[in-house]
Amino acid sequence: MATSTFRNKNKVRPIKQGAAKRQRIKAQKKRLVALGVDAATVEGMQSDQLRLLLKRPKVTAMAAAKMAAEEK
Repeated sequence: MATSTFRNKNKVRPIKQGAAKRQRIKAQKKRLVALGVDAATVEGMQSDQLRLLLKRPKVTAMAAAKMAAEEK
């Protein structure tokens, strides 16, 4: 039996890069702003909060519209 690292997929997997993560977060922020969430609010959020809001875009859009209506 071979015990080389070639056969161990856990050691051969590509390592996540920081640039790709920043690119994903930037795209997620654009999506939230397009849904109607305030840009200043989006900039202050952490990445896990961004993903949580993007799981249900219809609910997020309705909540953002409600918040915008209350501010006026």
